[in-house]
Amino acid sequence: MALTNAAIKGALAGLAGAAVMTAGEKLEQTFTRRPNSHVPGRTLANLVGLPRPDEDRFARNMAMHYTAGAMLGALRGLMAAANLRGPLASVMHAPVRLTTDQILENVSGVGAPPWTWPRDELVIDVVHKGIYSLATGAVADATISALPTSSAGRARRARRLKGFS
Repeated sequence: MALTNAAIKGALAGLAGAAVMTAGEKLEQTFTRRPNSHVPGRTLANLVGLPRPDEDRFARNMAMHYTAGAMLGALRGLMAAANLRGPLASVMHAPVRLTTDQILENVSGVGAPPWTWPRDELVIDVVHKGIYSLATGAVADATISALPTSSAGRARRARRLKGFS
């Protein structure tokens, strides 16, 4: 039950992280003049077989952003419960977010491998996914306690012994 609760709280943290990421994207776009991307909405439409994948761009984009945010937030919640906490745990989480997006975008035929992107677009995407993971992690770590069965339950001295990572 504790892991289920951690996953649920993590999903809520992921929704908060997605909101922070979306706000950051809008702020960045005011400076870079980068247009909205409709890749998330097209990805969702293709994955679930919706007709006319270019319609309802805003609604589909938001649905994909927040669904992915909640799903991967659940994972970050489990990380917090397992005593994988703090900014370094969020840095571990960011590539998972990036990889998940890339799998879904590429398997649906909408995306392209990131190493084929213009470098400025790649940097922007990595920064935004990093912001998502840091925000999600901050909320998850603040609301989810490490389980006593995790490494947090080991005596402090034992954590320093050779063989404990």
